Amino acid sequence: MNRCNIFSRKIYAYVERLDLLYKATRLSYRRFGSGPKPAICFHGYGEEAASYSFLERYAGSAFTFYALDLPFHGDTTWPDNTPFTQHDLKNVVSEILQRDNPAFIDGTVKQTLIGYSLGGRIALSLFQAAPLNVERLVLLAPDGLKLNFWYWLSTQTWIGNRMFSFTMMHPQWFFGFLKMLNKLKLVNASIFKFVNYYIGDKDVRRLLYARWTTLRKLKPDLKKIKSLVNGNKTAVRLVYGKHDRIILSTVGEKFRKGIEEHCTIAIIHSGHQVLHEKHVQELLPALLH
Repeated sequence: MNRCNIFSRKIYAYVERLDLLYKATRLSYRRFGSGPKPAICFHGYGEEAASYSFLERYAGSAFTFYALDLPFHGDTTWPDNTPFTQHDLKNVVSEILQRDNPAFIDGTVKQTLIGYSLGGRIALSLFQAAPLNVERLVLLAPDGLKLNFWYWLSTQTWIGNRMFSFTMMHPQWFFGFLKMLNKLKLVNASIFKFVNYYIGDKDVRRLLYARWTTLRKLKPDLKKIKSLVNGNKTAVRLVYGKHDRIILSTVGEKFRKGIEEHCTIAIIHSGHQVLHEKHVQELLPALLH
C-alpha cells in the first residue's frame, strides 16, 4: 500500500494533536513537552493518547512526549481485518520522530518507552524491534509479561477466533458461563466486572473484537527481550498498583529474574489505574531516575 508523510495538526491547550497518514489510513497522536529527550507513550485498552497529557506539567522540561492513539482507539482509524504488526509499529514511530527531529531516531538521542496496561505490550514489542534506540522502558501495570490464555485462544487459533467472533455477536451463553465461574470463585470480582462491562454492549463488543484481532501480531518474546535488556543495559522500571486485581505485581517479579541489575519494581497505592495524575509523584521516579 502507498505510504506517505502527510500531517495535519490541531492545538488543544498545551497538548498538540497531529495526524500521520500511514498506509492510506489516519493515525493520531499527541505531542507535548519541550524537553531534549523523546518519550513514546502507549495507552491502555479503551483509552487514548490524551491520558498521558498530565505528564507535561511535571516532566515536560525533560521530555518531548509522543503519545499514540492505537488502532480503533481515540482518533486513529485502521482497516478492518488488517493486523497492526511490529513492522507497522516501528515504521509509525520512526516516521513521527523523523519528521519532528531526526536525532531522535539515529541513535544520537535515546528514547524512553512508556506503556500502561495494553500499552505495556506495545512498548515491549517496539523495544524488541528497535532496542538500540531505547534508553529506558517504563511499564505501568503492563500487559505482555504473561500469556493470557483467553487472549491467546481468541486471537492466535482459528477455532478460538471463530468462537470469539460468535460470542461477540451472541454473548448470552458467555454471560451464563462467566456467572458460573464467579460463583465458583474461579474468577475474582474485579475480573468479573471487567469482562462483564466489555461484553455488555454491542458497540463495545464490536470494538473489543476489532482491537484484539488487529493487535494480535504484537507478541513480545520475553526471553529475547530480557537478553536485549542485559546486552544493552536498558533500564526497566515496573510500576504496579497495590490493589490491582487485573494485573498482579507477582508477574513483574517473575519477569525481573535474570535482569535484576537493570530492572526495578515499585508498588504504589493504586488499583489498576496507575496512569493518573493523582499518582504522579509515585510515577516520576520511574521516569526520571
